[in-house]
Amino acid sequence: MKTDRTDPLAPRKAALWLLGSVIHEKRLLSDLTAMAEFAGHPPAVKAASQRLAGQTLRHRHRADAMLKPFVSRPISPDIRLILQLAVTELLANESAPHGVVNAAVNLARHRQKRAAGLVNAVLRRVTEADRSPWDSADAPRLPNWIRGRLGSAYGNARVARMEAAHGIAAPLDLTVRDQKETERWAEALEAEILPTGSLRIARSVQVSALPGFTEGAWWVQDAAAAIPARLLEVKPGQRVLDLCAAPGGKTMQLAAAGAQVTALDISEARLARVRENLERTQLSADLITADALSRKPDETFDGILLDAPCTATGTIRRHPDLPFAKDGSGLKELLTLQAALLDKAITWLRPGGRLVYCTCSLLTEEGEQQISAARERHPDLTLVSAATGNFPQDWRGPNGELRLTPDLWPEKGGMDGFFVAVLQSATTHLP
Repeated sequence: MKTDRTDPLAPRKAALWLLGSVIHEKRLLSDLTAMAEFAGHPPAVKAASQRLAGQTLRHRHRADAMLKPFVSRPISPDIRLILQLAVTELLANESAPHGVVNAAVNLARHRQKRAAGLVNAVLRRVTEADRSPWDSADAPRLPNWIRGRLGSAYGNARVARMEAAHGIAAPLDLTVRDQKETERWAEALEAEILPTGSLRIARSVQVSALPGFTEGAWWVQDAAAAIPARLLEVKPGQRVLDLCAAPGGKTMQLAAAGAQVTALDISEARLARVRENLERTQLSADLITADALSRKPDETFDGILLDAPCTATGTIRRHPDLPFAKDGSGLKELLTLQAALLDKAITWLRPGGRLVYCTCSLLTEEGEQQISAARERHPDLTLVSAATGNFPQDWRGPNGELRLTPDLWPEKGGMDGFFVAVLQSATTHLP
């Protein structure tokens, strides 16, 4: 993918490259946007192309519903992507038809010159048509490897509500560094204060241009993702370990609460992001690049936060590429890794210390079942109720855990899916 920096089609060309790589090559947007061939684009092109790609992935089924009456013969995957991108611009963004159609025709000429006329004719008919097929299209079903598991755990009716929630773009959530200044920053940012303490901005904004960004007064963090660190209930001066720490939102929460934080992650590149975020927010933590499973604990911690690697199925509303790029392969290995990390984390926990285990997954295998199995392996572990958080009843699991899903808080714009469990150990497990 190479585009001239002055090319007016650059954002759409980059968006098409992202879309093709996700849909046809099963690659994640987060991996693609880190590649040199994408990272070389100007910031405006990167931002626009990522927005266009995300919107198209989220509304692809609606675009196909609009296109169906006007595409009577097979077309190449590249041309279908161009049409889906254009229809999304027309109906999701309500962009000016003339500019969208002309851009799509020019894109087609670059990809398949003979298809330019078809693209022009189809899109002109779409601009003149009733948009009811778009508006009435059912939410796309999750892949079977996810949907089957969720149906067994939650029931098909609730799964359908989650699928509908995935079709709505997630708002911007922020965590304020100094919680005493939450109201001040809510006013400055024209944001809503959520019951959990996060700030929520529903409108489209450029994050780096918002008040408070440069001085590190807040950071971007989904409201659900901000809950686990709060449930650790750290006190100033306590020694706390953040396992699998990147990208650092939870590390910053713990440091802002006054804890002495050790942030450990296996990836030096990911820890570099933690370091950058700490510098911007003027917070400090001891950063360690290491494999937690091979590192020998030499002392215990008052609190441990384990945000374990997982399928990330709770973040589909923010990452609409996940259903296209993941197929469930590797789940067994993930479950084994989560159990091993839990066992390892327990060896670092002082007697009476608190361990918070969380995953941004909707799968009970990665949440409730992991905790149940861990308690069987470690009978002295106590599952502490999250009642201190004053959370709604439908957020709670039967044993006091939190089970957050995208269909919750519909009146406020939803949240990511998360599982959170708080554990305490009566004894030390140091080897």
